[in-house]
Amino acid sequence: MKATLRRGFKTEADAIALQIRTELALGPIVPLDPLQLARHLAVPVVGLREMTDACPDAVAYFTRIDTGAFSAVTVFDGSARVIIHNDTHSPGRQRSNLAHELAHALLLHPAAPALNALGCREWDATLELEADWLGGTFLIPDAAALSIARRGMTDEQATAYYGVSSKMVRFRMNVTAARRRVQRARLASNFHPDQGRHHQT
Repeated sequence: MKATLRRGFKTEADAIALQIRTELALGPIVPLDPLQLARHLAVPVVGLREMTDACPDAVAYFTRIDTGAFSAVTVFDGSARVIIHNDTHSPGRQRSNLAHELAHALLLHPAAPALNALGCREWDATLELEADWLGGTFLIPDAAALSIARRGMTDEQATAYYGVSSKMVRFRMNVTAARRRVQRARLASNFHPDQGRHHQT
């Protein structure tokens, strides 16, 4: 069965994102650097290439041969956690990768083995969906999406301004319906009460 977000989660995610921005002294429409958020949460972040001495074969594989196979992972040591991420990805994708892992942390998702007894990757689809949604909301909350629409920014301009991937911009603009909402608001503000009425003489 396809994973779905529980009722009220999207509203909760936007509230969490805005609270985090308040703690970081950031407004709701300015870019957020996930590395700044990681420092705020005291979660160390390690680039994959920093681990070359410890596991050269794995680093070589994920940074040169199959770069799309590994994005980021949270490693636990008791209650402490460290995020290891693929620092060969584009800057925009790295932001998405880190925001996703930090979302897991803020949602208090429990640690789980990366592989099952057969050596296959295991994950909780619902928890991953929640982290995807909150991670995207960190980067472009509802208020930021509306700001993009009000300012008439293209997806390319928003991508450059927020330092995220074009895929993330398209996703957040679509799920918030920001451009449609702004268009409706403008039409409503331009509507005169007497418009559409038939006057008799």
